[in-house]
Amino acid sequence: MIITSEKPFEKILALLKNEDNMFVIGCNVCAAKLRIGGEPEVLEMCRKLEDSGKHVVGWVLPTAACSIRSFESLVEKNEKITDACCILVMACGSGVSSVANVVDVPVYCSSDTISLGCSSGGKLISNQCIMCGNCIIDKFGGICPKSQCSKGLLNGPCGGNVEGMCEIDRLKDCAWTLIYERLKKIERLDLLYIVHPPQEHGFK
Repeated sequence: MIITSEKPFEKILALLKNEDNMFVIGCNVCAAKLRIGGEPEVLEMCRKLEDSGKHVVGWVLPTAACSIRSFESLVEKNEKITDACCILVMACGSGVSSVANVVDVPVYCSSDTISLGCSSGGKLISNQCIMCGNCIIDKFGGICPKSQCSKGLLNGPCGGNVEGMCEIDRLKDCAWTLIYERLKKIERLDLLYIVHPPQEHGFK
């Protein structure tokens, strides 16, 4: 799940300052689950834009904003998009890029993309993955130290945790304490004896 947060409406209006005849596109996956881009939020955005003097020609709610097949697929959902002078996308940056690739008008984003996270056990959890391209999360019981450890340690713990909390961020659980507890629970503490070499994350 891509974790996003909604921009303040005043900031969205500022982005659309010189625009009118707009079309709104939501996302029925991540943004809907986060309640910032599903149908209720899209309808509310259209109402607020209209109340602010903007003309909204229409809206659509594709299954996922990040997988728009073509402009024609959007027209099939709502042909009013052909009247739009700009598009407001209520999704992550990937969704905005996907829409921008198939339209010929300016595209704006109503949210800020924060991290790759998940929804688990009734909780929304952010920063679960840094998308490094070399996943070894299975060696840590399903908890990624590259994203969860404040120091990004692959061989931990550092020894600085205090009562299970990170020494850098005292409000955050020590990732290595969580990893230890998880590996103990699944009877795989042997994985802690593996020494992991440093990983190169530079761009080629």
